[in-house]
Order: sequence, then structure tokens, then C-alpha cells
Amino acid sequence: MSPATGGSALPEAARQLPSDDFLLFRRADCGALPGDVVARLTAEISWRQERIMLFGKTHMQPRLICWMGDPECTYRYSGTQHVPQPWYPLVSGLRASVEALAGAKFNSVLLNLYRDGQDSMGFHADDEPELGAHPVIASLSFGAARAMHFRHRRDRALPTQKLVLEDGDLLVMRGNSQQDWKHAIPKTRTASGPRINLTFRLIRSPSPI
Repeated sequence: MSPATGGSALPEAARQLPSDDFLLFRRADCGALPGDVVARLTAEISWRQERIMLFGKTHMQPRLICWMGDPECTYRYSGTQHVPQPWYPLVSGLRASVEALAGAKFNSVLLNLYRDGQDSMGFHADDEPELGAHPVIASLSFGAARAMHFRHRRDRALPTQKLVLEDGDLLVMRGNSQQDWKHAIPKTRTASGPRINLTFRLIRSPSPI
């Protein structure tokens, strides 16, 4: 499947990408039926809800997560050190397909389960030192459609951009994407079923345990 990239001659969804550092694959062919992926991962993955510190107060993260990858891929995320779960066969198969589409190698993945429209992810960039200076982040979505918001990290005159990620969509963020932009999945009042997002990445220098 060809990616949708920036440019006025391309579909409306493509023009919503923040810059040429982003590639969008609609209904990416990853060798698995989206409905099967949601059902299996929801039931079979060891999901956790982590505590986070915001403005001096401890809260439960508004989503469930699972960190998975090669044994050495420890990773510090949201102030918590994560030791990877072994690769689940279905996720390993998805990784191979995503690597082919993204033209990059990945040794780890953060899985997020958004149970409904009240689960969310705040503005952030995937710019942790373990990922290197210009990481390639491949974000694969299954289940309910949710809007991802993009906000430029320095030029506040640029408006927040929105891109609806649908069942089976793959968004590849590369180049200066994490240096220039933050992204988020806000809450929505629109009735929404579960969504699972797999964010593949390459850990270059694992965090010490």
C-alpha cells in the first residue's frame, strides 16, 4: 500500500500531516485482520495501569500499557523504568510488516490500550535519550478511530493539527518529527470503543536497571 504524504495534490487526510517527516499508511497491510488483533491483544496481553506524577500529585495513567521487546531493551517512560515482556507472536509478526513499510528496524514496542473515549495520552514527544537523536517511531492503530493532535514545540503561532487514525492505520514519524512536534490523544465525548496502539521503536542505548 502506498503512503499518504504531504502535498496539495493528495487526499485530505494526507494534508493533515504536520510535515514531510511523517508518513501515513491507511489500512496498512500487516498480515492480520484488525478485528482479530484487537480481540486477541485485549484478552491475551498482560496489561498494566501505571502511576504517574503530575504537578506533585500521583495519578493513575488514563490507559493500560505493556512494554515489549528484546531482553536488553529497558526503557524509562513517564518516570518509570520498564523491563520488556517477551515478544508475543502476533506482535512479532506485526513488527515484521511494519519494518517493511517503514524501512526501519525495531527492537521494542509500547502497547497502549484505550478502553474508551475517556482514556487518553497527553502531549509529549518520543525523544528519550535511549532512542537517539532522530528516531523512527512507527505507530500502528487498531480498533476505534481516535484523533491524534500535533503541536509544534517552538512555533506557537502554528495551529494545533489533527489527524484521525482509523482501524489498521500506520503513522511513521521520522527525521525531526520528535524534535519539532509533540503529539497527543485527547479524551473524546464521542462514543468510542477500545483502541489499541502499538508504537514500535529502536532502543539504541538501553537504560541501566
